[in-house]
Amino acid sequence: MTIGNRVFLKRPLEAAQYLEAFRQLPAAVVADCMSRLPALSSDIKLMSKPSKPVMCGLALTVKSRSGDNLMLHKAIDLAGKDDIIILSNEGDRSQSLMGEVMTTFSRHRGIEGIVLDAPIRDIEGISKMDFHLYAAGHTPGGPFKDGPGEINVPIACGKIHVSPGDIVLGDADGVIIIPRQDAAEILAAAQAYLVVDNHNFQLAQTGELPRGWIDETLQQKGVQVIDGPYSA
Repeated sequence: MTIGNRVFLKRPLEAAQYLEAFRQLPAAVVADCMSRLPALSSDIKLMSKPSKPVMCGLALTVKSRSGDNLMLHKAIDLAGKDDIIILSNEGDRSQSLMGEVMTTFSRHRGIEGIVLDAPIRDIEGISKMDFHLYAAGHTPGGPFKDGPGEINVPIACGKIHVSPGDIVLGDADGVIIIPRQDAAEILAAAQAYLVVDNHNFQLAQTGELPRGWIDETLQQKGVQVIDGPYSA
């Protein structure tokens, strides 16, 4: 076995049972139930114009060499409905890893979405496309196709750990990762928190949102509140 140059055809799929329920939840609500720590770097943004507001699927992970998309091509051939290709690129921003042709083909295959810790190109066309594509910017510089790389191994994308079969949830705010082994617990917490969040939104609309916690927290933190102007 060649470490660093492998394609695993299978991955855990047990979290698929939670996908439809997570599709009803904003990424921000779920992130709040995970100590606000599961979000990919804000460098990775939605580049397309999907008709569905939420992207949710199982991670098909790709580890690529900087600027190389050979394993991304193979992942597109492997992926299908409810799959989200998520790619680690060693943080490289010099080369785009896919453009309009690859995106169109991915959409034709019914892939739920693609998340790249790398740039894309053909932004004019992709920005109008009904598909979930997240990437870290765009550049006309194209990719190499030599490898090495790996598919369906643990990766770090946008500074967040991703294992094959984890749930990837994205919307206009960005993308979060839900570990597959914790999916049931996180789902229950997020569904309950959404009720609270919706209630707070209603209170905000009427100006009745409780604000006493702010001064209580300042007092607990030992913040000095001075009734007067700052004097140099």
